Amino acid sequence: MKREELVRHIRGNKCELLREGGRHSWWHNPQLNKRSAVPRHKEISDQLAKKICKDLGVPSIK
Repeated sequence: MKREELVRHIRGNKCELLREGGRHSWWHNPQLNKRSAVPRHKEISDQLAKKICKDLGVPSIK
């Protein structure tokens, strides 16, 4: 899956960019007070994308 597609999905579910790390972007879900790191690779495996969505408390990408 493309990173941009995942970012668009989590942003659409009311998550916000918390900060930029060295190799990851940290995203925060203010409604549930959960956060997760999204790597800055062009491609992200589907398994990792599901884990990131679960960590943020948003529905998985289909």
